Amino acid sequence: MRHCLLFLLFAFCMLPGLAAQTGEKTLEKMHRKYAGKWCNTLTFVQRTESYQHDSLTKTSTWYETIAYPDQFRIDIDDPANGNATLFRNDSIYVFRKGSLTRKDYRVNDLIFLLGGLYFHPLEKAKTLMATLGFDLSKGYETTWKGKAVYVIGAVAGDETANQLWIEKKRMILVRMIRHQNGQKEEAVFENHIRTGKGWTETKISFYLDNKLFQLEYYNDVKANVPITEGHFDPAQFGKVNHWKKPKR
Repeated sequence: MRHCLLFLLFAFCMLPGLAAQTGEKTLEKMHRKYAGKWCNTLTFVQRTESYQHDSLTKTSTWYETIAYPDQFRIDIDDPANGNATLFRNDSIYVFRKGSLTRKDYRVNDLIFLLGGLYFHPLEKAKTLMATLGFDLSKGYETTWKGKAVYVIGAVAGDETANQLWIEKKRMILVRMIRHQNGQKEEAVFENHIRTGKGWTETKISFYLDNKLFQLEYYNDVKANVPITEGHFDPAQFGKVNHWKKPKR
């Protein structure tokens, strides 16, 4: 009887879908699927809605440019006004009315998580993921909005850990939870469209301590478009042509 029970336990553990899925294994699947295939650049027009106490307080238009793995530019309203934020490598540059007002150290984790990781060798991607606070030794499988997902960085039922929810079918990020400065931050990524051989979300909902504070909607999304040299160079800000033609 004891041997029979041991055999049944072994067989149960070997059934498809029941083996533990670590975050490391999920990341390896993602990287294997999209490394060398993700689009190199992305441009889009974003409608940004700001909320406070569940009420809309402000709406603005952002013109965004991405060059993977780590260059990102946001022009707020008409780019000709000179109000923009540039992310380049591990630094952030803030411009107002054409003048640099702030420079600081900051890694944009979303650019990495939403595509940049596919431009690094797998081992470096693992290291960077850990640096961002996601424990690759933890992971499990569940469902999210009716779809099967892998979770990176947590065990089932734990929302106190930093974690990424990856849709199993397309291997794309659909939810992120992280904790910073004593607050819970959550982002939900939806309405994905094809961009080259990868995917791009066209709606993001951001929550702070379970309260909505920002909604983003992407329009006019274009992949692999040529970007003017110097577009992400703070020293060239305002001196090179922007992909969005200025208003007249």
